[in-house]
Amino acid sequence: MKQEMPKTYDHAIVEKKWYKWWEESGFFKARPNPDKQRYSIVMPPPNITGVLHMGHAIDNTLPDAIIRYKRMNGFETLWLPGTDHASIATEVRIVEQMAKEGIKKQDIGREAFLKRAWAWRNEYGRTITKQLRMLGFSCDWERERFTMDEGCNRAVIKVFKSLYDKGLIYRGDRIINWCPRCKTALSDAEVEYQEQNSHLWHIRYDAPDKSYSITVATTRPETMLGDTAIAVHPDDPRYRDIIGKTVIIPAVGREIPIVADEYCEMEFGTGAVKITPGHDPNDFEVGARCKLPILCVMTEDGHINELGGKYAGMDRYECRKQLLSDLESIGNLVKTEDYTHNVGTCYRCHTTIESIVSKQWFVSMKELARPAIDAVRNGEVKFVPERFSKTYFNWMENIRDWCISRQLWWGHRIPAYYCDACGEMTVSETHLQTCPHCGKPVRQDEDVLDTWFSSGMWPFSTLGYPDSTEELKYFYPTNTLVTGYDIIFFWVARMIVFGYEVMGERPFDHVYIHGLLRDAQGRKMSKSLGNGIDPMEEIYEYGADALRFSLVTGNSAGNDMRYSTDKIEAARNFCNKIYNAVRFVMMNIDADACCNIEADRLTLADSWILTRLNRIIGEVTSNIEAFELNIAAQKVYDFFWSELCDWYIELAKTSLYSQNEQAKRNTSAVLVYVITNALKLMHPFMPFITEELYQQLPNAERTIMLSAWPKQDENLLFESSEQDMETVMDMIRSIRNLRAERSVPPSQKISATIVSKNTGLFENTKPYFSRLCGLDGLEVRDGMGASKPSDIHLVFNGGEVIIPLASLVDLAEECARLDKEIAAAEFERSRAEKMLNNAGFMAKAPQAVVEGERKKLQNAQELLEKLKQRKVELQAEM
Repeated sequence: MKQEMPKTYDHAIVEKKWYKWWEESGFFKARPNPDKQRYSIVMPPPNITGVLHMGHAIDNTLPDAIIRYKRMNGFETLWLPGTDHASIATEVRIVEQMAKEGIKKQDIGREAFLKRAWAWRNEYGRTITKQLRMLGFSCDWERERFTMDEGCNRAVIKVFKSLYDKGLIYRGDRIINWCPRCKTALSDAEVEYQEQNSHLWHIRYDAPDKSYSITVATTRPETMLGDTAIAVHPDDPRYRDIIGKTVIIPAVGREIPIVADEYCEMEFGTGAVKITPGHDPNDFEVGARCKLPILCVMTEDGHINELGGKYAGMDRYECRKQLLSDLESIGNLVKTEDYTHNVGTCYRCHTTIESIVSKQWFVSMKELARPAIDAVRNGEVKFVPERFSKTYFNWMENIRDWCISRQLWWGHRIPAYYCDACGEMTVSETHLQTCPHCGKPVRQDEDVLDTWFSSGMWPFSTLGYPDSTEELKYFYPTNTLVTGYDIIFFWVARMIVFGYEVMGERPFDHVYIHGLLRDAQGRKMSKSLGNGIDPMEEIYEYGADALRFSLVTGNSAGNDMRYSTDKIEAARNFCNKIYNAVRFVMMNIDADACCNIEADRLTLADSWILTRLNRIIGEVTSNIEAFELNIAAQKVYDFFWSELCDWYIELAKTSLYSQNEQAKRNTSAVLVYVITNALKLMHPFMPFITEELYQQLPNAERTIMLSAWPKQDENLLFESSEQDMETVMDMIRSIRNLRAERSVPPSQKISATIVSKNTGLFENTKPYFSRLCGLDGLEVRDGMGASKPSDIHLVFNGGEVIIPLASLVDLAEECARLDKEIAAAEFERSRAEKMLNNAGFMAKAPQAVVEGERKKLQNAQELLEKLKQRKVELQAEM
C-alpha cells in the first residue's frame, strides 16, 4: 500500500530511512558469482587525519555513481571501502594533540604512542565511515579495510620480503629529501615545488695565497659549511691552470680542492659550482665521481650541527643571515641578486625540505617500472582523459629509486632485524626475537614504511592477498579507479607497479581522473584561506542528493571545478521539482495505472515524450560508459526539468482532468512509464530521492537499486513526433512570449489563427494551445484569409500564427493610454522647441547641450508620429 506523499520533501528523514534499509537488506553486499559478470572498484581510502572534506566527497561520488549504474545493469558489483593510516599526517596530528597536553612522544615511548594512535584511528575511522554513509555510498561495509589491519600488514611484509630477496629493496646511504618539521625522509613524489622569491648570492672563494679566486652563486649559502670542493668544466679555459689546486671557504677557513667535472656548464654564470655532496643530489653524484668526502652539517630539525663551527646550534635561516653578514664584512660577498625559483616543500606541512645524505631503505624502480609503462602504452590500462597518460609517462620514464623508510612510529614497521652480536641483518615475514645466524637477541628497524607502499597494494591486499581467496580470484583485477590528478605519482603509478610485480596483471583497466575542487573564485580550498566547505554541513542544509548532483554536473573529467552555494541550491531546487512533479502525478493518475502503453492510442505529446525518453536512455547510457558522468547527469536534468515537467506534465493535464477515462488511462500509463525510467536514469546520481519516489509508483520492484537499467525500446521511437512537437512548442513559446511582452494577464483569454498546410497537426493539438497559451478560440486553416493591418503575425517554419490585436488588449483602454502618451510626447516637443527658440539659451549653452536638445526634439516628433498612427489603426478596429 502506497503512503500519501507529504506536501514537501524532507531530505533528512528520507536519507536516513533509506540508507538504513538498504544496508540492513544487504543490497550493497557482493559475493563471487561465476554466473554473473563482475565489476569492482576499490575506494580511494580517506586518511584518518580527521573528518571528510569536499575532496573525499567528489572522490567517492563519482565511483558510487558508476557502481550503482553497473549494479542496475546486472553486474555483481563490489564497492570496497576502507581508510588509510597516513603515517606522516596522522602522526603529526597526534603529536600536536599531545603537545597541548604538554607531552612529547619520546616521553611515553613507542608502545604507548601506538596505543594512542590506534585509539585515534578507531575514533576517526568510525566518524569517516559514518560520513561516507551519509553521502549515500553503496559500499559493501562487511569488507571494510584499513591499510594497517592484519591482512594488509601481512601483504605489505610479504611484498617487502619478496622485493628484498630479489635485490629490488636495499638499504644504503643516499641523498634524500628531508622534512625538518616532520623529521622524516620523503620520496620524490612527496615533494611539492612552490615558486618563491629569494636571492642569488655571489660568493668569492680565494686561494690560500690570494693568487687566484673563483666566484660561485648559490641560493643556499648556509650549505657552504658542508662544501668539499669547487667544480669547473674540464674544458673551461678560464680554470684549466688551477684544476687540482685549492681554495679556502670564506668565513669558515677550511681548504677544499678545485675539481673538474662535466656536470658544470661553462656558459652558465662563472662556470664554477660549489660542491656540497651532503646537501644536494647533483653534488652528491659529482662527489661520488670525484671521490669527495660527504659532510652533513644539519640536524634533523634544520639546525646547524657541530660541523658548522661557530654557527653550530643556529637555525638554518638564522645561520644564513649571520653567514651573509660575515661574508659581507670580510669582502667575499661579491653581489646579491633578486631571484625567483621553485623550492621543494613537504607535501604535508609545506616546510621547505632539505637534501641530506642518510641511511635509508629504497626500492629500485627502473626494472619495476617497465611493465607498468608498457601496460599504459599498449592500452591494458587506460587513463580518462587520455592526456594524463603523458603525465604518467613523464614520471615513470624518469623515475628514480624510491625512498620508502620514514622516521616515524605510526605505520608498517620495516621487517628488518639487526643482531649486534654477529652484525647480521635479517629481513623476515615473521617477527624475530633471536638472530637466525647466532641465536642472540635482535632489534627491529625503528623506521616505518612510506604510506604509499601499503596503499600501492590496495587493489589486491583488500581482497585477501597473500591468501588465494575466492574474492581475489573473482574481483581482481578491479575495473575502474577514480582519483584526482594530484596523486597520479603517489598512488596510481605505484598500484600499477605492484599489480604487475605481485599479481602479474593490471590492478584495474581504467583510471578515471577528476580535477580538484575549488571555490567560486577558482582558489584551492584550504584552512589558511578560510574557504573550505564541510560536506556534512552541506548535507544537513541541502541534502546528500543535492551535494552529489552539484559535484557530478560540474565535473568534467580531468578539469578543476568551482563549487558555489548557487550550484547546490540549484540542485536542491531540482530535488524539489522532481518531488513535486511525481507527487502531482501520483495524485492525479488513474488508480490502476501501469506501464502497459497502447501505441495506437497515443497523442502527439505521448509519442514525443516516449521518443525523447528513449533517445535519452541511449545517450545517457553511452555517456556513462564513456565516463562522461557530468554530461549524463545534465541530460537527465534537462529531460526531467524541461521536457517532462515543463512540457509533458502540463500537456498531460488535458487528459488527466478530462472525463474521458480512456484518455486518462493512456496518459497515466505513459506518465508511469516515463517517470519510472527517468528515476532509474537519475538514481546513480541522486539515490535517496529516486528511491523515495520509485517506491510510490505502481508496480515498483523491491528497490530501485536492483531494478533493471532502462533499455531503448525501438517500438517507442516515433520519428516524426520530435519534429512535429518541436513545431508546436515553438509556436506555443512565441504566443506566450507575445503575451508577456504585451503584459497580458494570465486570466485573459485570447484568440488566434494558425495558417499551415499541416492542418491535421494543429487540429489535433488545439488542446495544447488552449492550456498553455490561454486561448479561447483557435482557427486552423491551410491558406491566408482576410486579416487587419493591426493583426500580429508570428512566423514559424511551415506557417504562421495570426493574433488580432483586440484579442490582446482592450481597445478603448488602449486608446486612452495612447492619448496620455501623445500628450506627454507633445509636451516634450513643445519644451524642446521653446529651449531651441530661446536666443539666450542658444548663445550661452555649450554646443553639446544644444545638440542634446535637438536630439530630444527629433525623438519626440518621431514618437508622436508613431503614437498618432497607432491610434488611427486602433480606431479603425473599434
